[in-house]
Amino acid sequence: MHEILPGIFTWSRRSEPHGYDFNGHLIVHPQGNLCIDPVETDAETLGKLAGLGVASIVLTNRNHSRAANVVRARTGGRTLIHPADAERARGQGAVIDGDIEVGASIGPFTIVDAAGKSPGEIALHWPAREILVVGDVVIGNPPGACSLLRDSVVDDPPRLRRAVTRLATLDFDTLLVGDGTSIPTGAAAALKALVATFATP
Repeated sequence: MHEILPGIFTWSRRSEPHGYDFNGHLIVHPQGNLCIDPVETDAETLGKLAGLGVASIVLTNRNHSRAANVVRARTGGRTLIHPADAERARGQGAVIDGDIEVGASIGPFTIVDAAGKSPGEIALHWPAREILVVGDVVIGNPPGACSLLRDSVVDDPPRLRRAVTRLATLDFDTLLVGDGTSIPTGAAAALKALVATFATP
């Protein structure tokens, strides 16, 4: 686990079938530390998470429960997800403690609608630090660029593209991704470049 930005830690697990990393993030904040989409950890990383503390574990979508149960058991953090994705996450074994809703705030973040791959996908926007955190709405692949998952794994591809188009209007410079390589600076341009490839309806 390393500090990618001041007070923001990340750790990764390589997915060979996908050809890129899956990433978890820890946001240290006075209102309570947030662990977002935690991937599998080694003992050292889990110990660091416990040492820093986790108030809430935020899942951006139904497929990102990943190591949430392990982090929850070790740190006592409450696992939260949008209710539209909660049932599927529970079906995959995730222990869910509460809901998060679009438009609400958690710590320094505003919860933003990112539905399309699944009906309850969310992104997290920290306007003051110009940071956007995403799960599956876009992936950081190839490094330095943004792309979409293939349509065959997306519930509603047109809705997903509309969500990405809306995200590109937000004020951010850093993009932290659940899949692929995060973009520490210049991320807004990378996301707008992706939007520019979308076919006009």
